[in-house]
Amino acid sequence: MSFRETQRGGPEHMREPGSQVTPGRVAAVGSLILVGVVTAVIVLHSGSHKHPATPVSTAPSSHAPSRHGHGATSTSRETVSPGTASVPILVYHVINTPPAGSSASPALYVPSDEFSGQMQALKANGWHAVTLDQVEAYWTRGGSLGPGKPIVLTFDNGYASHYTNALPALKGLGWAGVEDLQLSGLPPSEGGLTDTQIRGLLAAGWELDTQGLTHADLITVDPTQLTAEVSTARQTLRSHYGVPVNWFSYPLGHYDPTVIAAVKAAGYVGATTVNPGWASPSQDRFRLPRLVVTGGTSPSQLLGQIASAQSATSTPSSFTGAGLA
Repeated sequence: MSFRETQRGGPEHMREPGSQVTPGRVAAVGSLILVGVVTAVIVLHSGSHKHPATPVSTAPSSHAPSRHGHGATSTSRETVSPGTASVPILVYHVINTPPAGSSASPALYVPSDEFSGQMQALKANGWHAVTLDQVEAYWTRGGSLGPGKPIVLTFDNGYASHYTNALPALKGLGWAGVEDLQLSGLPPSEGGLTDTQIRGLLAAGWELDTQGLTHADLITVDPTQLTAEVSTARQTLRSHYGVPVNWFSYPLGHYDPTVIAAVKAAGYVGATTVNPGWASPSQDRFRLPRLVVTGGTSPSQLLGQIASAQSATSTPSSFTGAGLA
């Protein structure tokens, strides 16, 4: 889209000279000592019940109580190991029907009713949407991904239909998506998100990431443009929207070692590709696989696609093949 809108005790008491110590005084002092001892025993005994030892957990599950995301912090002394489960990542483009006379690939278009059906099927089969930042917190700190099976829903390019059609469907399920925004090259006149719509996605809990400035094929640009596409895009979005922008999505899915190095240098946590598979903590964070969802995919076909992709566990060091992202 076009990046358009404005971016301790008291002192001792001495005994007086000549004073006498009488049996009465001895008895009084003895009584005071006895009372003091009894009081101390009671306090210590009750204290042991008020502050029981805190158990330490060393065998967390992938669904431990949440201590990440949305500013949540832990006040307990339990320890949680990083999560090890793989998580599928889906990628969508336009959530709409193809416009009349469009020369764009119809595979880009997933009609809103088709999308809603897919989301309902995911929920019915135990899936729920999480963000890439939540997955990273799970992989690095053992943060919770909630009950059930987590899946990430990414939306590339910054189409307005992500706000008008995808947002309502996900909001009804209590889910959030991940917007991979390109800053220019997709103005509202071509179906791009407006600044207000982007802020609406963020207000609904969506994560904002990027595809760079112009969605250029990064393996073909010079070093100066590569830096601008990757680094400048992140800096601009962070400044304008006040969000981390931790992930990069390779335009067209194309990348090589030079592009990966530039993305790392820009401070991203990782990047996503269009190579099929499930994202795993053992993989290179800058070559995470995704499943591209195309138009005409039925709910059952989508579930089958997700299941079959689980066996694909690696992505190539470079990719220059065909891709819709």
